[in-house]
This record gives sequence, structure tokens and C-alpha cells, in this order.
Amino acid sequence: MDLFLLSVLVLLAITSIMVTVSRHIGLGSILGLLIAGIIVGPHTGGFTVTSQVETLRHFTEFGVVLLLFIIGLEMQPSKLWSMRKEVFGLGSLQVIVSGVVLGFYMNFFVENLSVAMLIGFTLALSSTALVMQLLQEKGKLNTEHGKSAFAILLLQDLAVVPLLAVLPLLSNQQQTSQTPWWESLATVVVMFILLVAFGRYIIPSALDKVAKQRNKDAFLLLTMLSVVLSAYLMDNAGLSMALGAFLMGMFLSTSRYNFQIESILEPFKGILMSLFFIAVGMSIDFNAIWDNPLVFSGHIIVILILKALVVFALVLAFGGNKSGAIKLAFLLNQSGEFGFVLFGAAKAINLIDDTLFVVGIGVISISMLLTPVLYSFGCSLANKLANLSQFSYFNTENAAMEQKVVVAGYGSTGKVISKMLKSSGIPFMVFDINTQEVALGRKNGMPVFFGDITDMRLLNTIKLDQASMLIVSIDHSLNAIKIVKHIKETYPHIKILARALDIKVMDKLLFAGANWVIAETLESSIRTGEEALSQMGVPSDEILILLEALRKNEYEAIREITKE
Repeated sequence: MDLFLLSVLVLLAITSIMVTVSRHIGLGSILGLLIAGIIVGPHTGGFTVTSQVETLRHFTEFGVVLLLFIIGLEMQPSKLWSMRKEVFGLGSLQVIVSGVVLGFYMNFFVENLSVAMLIGFTLALSSTALVMQLLQEKGKLNTEHGKSAFAILLLQDLAVVPLLAVLPLLSNQQQTSQTPWWESLATVVVMFILLVAFGRYIIPSALDKVAKQRNKDAFLLLTMLSVVLSAYLMDNAGLSMALGAFLMGMFLSTSRYNFQIESILEPFKGILMSLFFIAVGMSIDFNAIWDNPLVFSGHIIVILILKALVVFALVLAFGGNKSGAIKLAFLLNQSGEFGFVLFGAAKAINLIDDTLFVVGIGVISISMLLTPVLYSFGCSLANKLANLSQFSYFNTENAAMEQKVVVAGYGSTGKVISKMLKSSGIPFMVFDINTQEVALGRKNGMPVFFGDITDMRLLNTIKLDQASMLIVSIDHSLNAIKIVKHIKETYPHIKILARALDIKVMDKLLFAGANWVIAETLESSIRTGEEALSQMGVPSDEILILLEALRKNEYEAIREITKE
């Protein structure tokens, strides 16, 4: 236990320092995690946290599964269908062209052309975990080059399947128990049908029941179950676990629980992804590099350059602009985590020897290590070229996001506000924890989602920092005060409009930071008095003067009246 605590202490200390330094110099946290893994890994001669690097990497790969699940939650089927050209066109060509080019390059070092091509296609696959985390960290997921990167990576995940299937055919070993093709196909079909059934019907129904009971623990467990189940089904079908998680997330993206699910899973994803990058850093064997540093360095440089040139040319061929092509070229020219799987499987059947396996793992790890730096350089280069050009490459990349309004609560007040916002064409989102109100709102075509607006993780998930106004229309006064205080401290630029039951709660909300507060009892009293005066024949201009006097300085006149 003492050794375990010491290992955790050293790991956390080194990781905290390296991530802080890496972020401080503008390269993001991923580079810091990779370097931390190198420092505490078994190949540096210092303090080693664990020598079971491969086991740790296998465990932390579930972080990649969670990452793809969360991406699926943000990718509705219609949105994916609109990207079919990029996925099956650009993505397929990137894998094929990069694989062939790298295969011919590797043929200079590997006698068997088939094996060289397999290595080339393996190195042609980029790192889904690294790229998507990097884009998410820098807020570039919804840019043009971010969407193109996702499309290419999705196709690469699919390409792992035929590459794994081809391995036994290249091996000299006799495969005595090969499964018939029709049986494998039937397994894939059955697993996919089960995935659709659970994702579209069973899991959402179960979430409905636990949400009605306000059972947060059961909601969390069901969410985790959906991720693990999807990964298991696709793994059992011989496909990528990450692909299964992505499909499950995409099925749940149309449900009213997608934001709440994402906010629940985000902390788990963050921890596992951090450990994954640390494990990748641990995998870098510097002894293998020092054995032949010139050849090893040459492999990395040539592979990075060839992949970057292929991606750049293909993006331009598909109508992309030079800015996006440059960014993608420097973003996708590394090799990825699926290479660990493919090289491991190839080594297991003696398709490659130990030396080639170590070099392959090293090339993948070092290329991932260099990506944050290369991507930052690519973005800077693209920005400089755009400034020199008479045309702006950033019309689509950096277009200002349309401002939106977030409404907390879909009660009677929330319904009226939502109707007014929709009629005025103002983009908005509504959150409520009452499943019946959420279902009613979605039935009426309103963007109403299940979610606890007092959950700070949810606020990060829905990107509240991009909103221009928050309207707090929840009945629980303490929760309303809590959320107003937090949002004013965290997002001071957001205007907050809140409603209160009485003048006491109104004062507390104003003190917490609300810009405007409407006191319902006071306004109903004023409106009742206004109608009474109007019916008694008092001129409308006199009524308006009286109303202004009553509402002046946060109902100062009414405060004097109600003191006694």
C-alpha cells in the first residue's frame, strides 16, 4: 500500500507540473501528459510507476470509448448523413493513398511487399483519441477542419476491421479454426440489431423511468451500462469498441437526456483519457531509439511529411481551402493508437519480429508526442498565410457563433418565454428536471432538454459561455440563487434575468448577481391595480406615471408601503 500511494503521489505531482507548463506555453495539456508518461515510464531509468504499460494502456483505452460516445451524443444521424462525402470520400482516399505511399516507403526496409503494405496502412491511421481531445481542448470541433478531421477519423476506425481480417491471410501459420465468412457476417448483423434496439428503445425507456424518480445514481449506472454494452456488442462482432460507443451516443443524441448524459460522463472521460496519454508516453522505448537513432528519426520525419502531403492534397481536391488543408495536414500526420493493436496482433502471429514491433510502437508514440507542437505550428502558419492573402480563409472557420438564450425551467413562465423567443427567431435552449414537462415541450417542437441547471458540469457541457443571456425561471428559490451566483462569478459577461416569488427573494437574487429580477407577486399586484384603475376611468397617462413610480429603483415605493 505504501508503494502504491508513493506511485500515485509521484504520478500526480509530475503530471500536474508538466500539464501546467505545457498549457502555459500554449501547447495544451496532452503534450504535458505524454511527457509525464515518459518521465514515470519504465524506459527512462528513473522512478517507475508501473512496468505493466501494455495492461495500463488496454485499461485506459476505455477513455477513447467514452470520448467517441460523447462525440456521438453531439452527432445526430442527420448531421452524420450530411457528412457522407467527407467520411466515405475524403476518409477512404486518405487511408488508401496514405497506406499505399507509406507501404512503398516501408518496402525499402521490409522484404515482403504485403507486410510492408500492412505496416503502411497501419501507420496511415491517425490517433482518434489525440486529435479529438486536442480539438475539443482548443474549441475547434465545430470548425471546418475539425469536422473534416472527425470524418476522416471515423472512416479510419472502420478501416481497422479489414486490416485485422487480413492479418491471418498474410501469416505463414496455418489457421485451423477459421470462422466461416457467413457466420462472421451474421454475428455483425445480430450485434448491430441489438445495438439499435438498446440505443433507440430500451435505454431511453429505462432513462425515462429513473429520471421520473429523480434517481441520479440509477441514471449514472444506466448511462455507463449503455457505453459498456455498446462497446461489448461491437467488440463481440469483431469491430471497434469506440465505433460501437459512437453509434450508441448517436442513437441517444436525439433523446432529451443527451446533455445530462454528457455532463455525467465528462469527468470519467477526462480521467481515463489523461491516463491513456500517460500510458502512451510510458510506451516510448528510448533504448530502441538509441540503437539506431538516424534510421528511427528518418522514419518519423518521412512518415509525418508523407502523411501531411497526402492530407493537404486531398483536402484541396475535395474543395477545401488552403487554411483548413494546412491545419488538417499538421493535425492528422501522426500515427494512432489502433497501430498498437495491429502491431500487437501481427507480432502474435510472427508476421513482424520484435525489433520491427518496438520500432513501430516507438514511431507511433513519438509522432503522437509531436502532434500538439505541429498542430500549433500549422495553425500559426495558416493564420499568417491568410493574413497575407487578399482573400479571407476564415469566413467559415472563425465565424461568430450565433448568440443564444438559455432558459432554466419549463413551467408556466418558461413556456410563455419559450413561445416568445421562438416567435422572435431567437435561438434558445430550455432545461428542466421534470420529465413530463420536457416531454410536453419536445412534443410541441420546443428545444427542451432534461437537465439540472444547478449542475455545474451541465453548464460546461452546453457551452454556457457562448450564451448571451440566462433566464432563471425555476421555482426553488435557493437553487435559483445558487445558480445565479455561480454563473455571475464564472461567466460575468452573461446577462441574467430571473423571476422571484416575492421581494425578499428578489433582493437575494440581485445580490447574487442577477441583472434584472421580476417579482411575481409584486407584478401581479401592480397589474391588478392597473386594471382596476383603468376600469374606474383613470386616464391611461396617469396610470403609466403611477406604474413608473411604483417600479422605480427596484420597487422602492412598494418597499416603503410593505415595511409595516
